[in-house]
Amino acid sequence: MDAKIIVSTFTAVFLAELGDKTQLAILGLAAESKTLVPVFIGAAAAMMFATLLAVVFGGAIAAYVPEKVVHVLAGAAFIVVGIFMLAGKL
Repeated sequence: MDAKIIVSTFTAVFLAELGDKTQLAILGLAAESKTLVPVFIGAAAAMMFATLLAVVFGGAIAAYVPEKVVHVLAGAAFIVVGIFMLAGKL
């Protein structure tokens, strides 16, 4: 295992998820249910499954599409989503 990849992935995901709508939803669920362990287990399982899907599909895409193309398409997708958000469509 490459510790550098693990640390950089953890840092990127941790910083990206801080204060996002998912974290706020989990905060609300924990406050509402007052049972923290089940909320944590459910949220952790959901994040693990979503991450598994991303890794599997990312690996499949990498087998057929060059890395540079993936980066350009991902960047373009973020720009398009940003434009839609600014226009009030999302």
